[in-house]
Amino acid sequence: MKISNNKLARITGLIYLGVVLTGIFTLMYMPSKLFGADTASLTYQQIASSQLLLRLGILSGLLCYTFFLFLPLALYKLLKQVNENYAKLMVLLALLSVPVYFLNVQNLFSILSVIINGQSKFGLSVEQAHSQVMLYIDQYNNGMRLVHIFSGLWLFPFGYLVYQSGILPKVLGVFLILGCFGYLINFVGNTLFSNYSQFGISSIINLPASIGEIGTCLWLLIRGAKNYKIAES
Repeated sequence: MKISNNKLARITGLIYLGVVLTGIFTLMYMPSKLFGADTASLTYQQIASSQLLLRLGILSGLLCYTFFLFLPLALYKLLKQVNENYAKLMVLLALLSVPVYFLNVQNLFSILSVIINGQSKFGLSVEQAHSQVMLYIDQYNNGMRLVHIFSGLWLFPFGYLVYQSGILPKVLGVFLILGCFGYLINFVGNTLFSNYSQFGISSIINLPASIGEIGTCLWLLIRGAKNYKIAES
């Protein structure tokens, strides 16, 4: 059964909305509440007293990247008429982030294990338990930086397709392409400078990606898509 562009666009927008909402919770809200303390002991106490929030963050992250398995496939079907090679590249780069995230989330499970069983089952001292939790948080953050390489790279072919499609505002395509470079700049910055997060520019650099992705999501969900008017290259 053939699905109209308009219906396909709204289905894609709905999947994208799932990615956005679960992503905001697991990648922004949960870490800001649990991982932002200044000391290892305070961080441990925050997590120990809010285990449900960490569990919800884990579930939300797994759900986010499950949605993200289907999102590039839906976008491929919607945008392949623009340029099939770019559409295939978009899918490939997007899907590469999924197994990396699923492997990385093991660090969050390990945090739970230390919180619950660190002293009683594993024989860790209080200080050792605190150190282990901080180590797993650090490993999780490093893993997310690797995930964000592909979170950025897929935005370049995606932005190009949006820009050329004629079914979405060109400005969204520009923001998506800028978002690609923003992710990569932040990755390089975090790799080269241990205090990069203290510069206070990472969230500003990521702003075009947020505008492009949320804007595209809402446009597809609310406006849909009717006919292609592919721009001249």
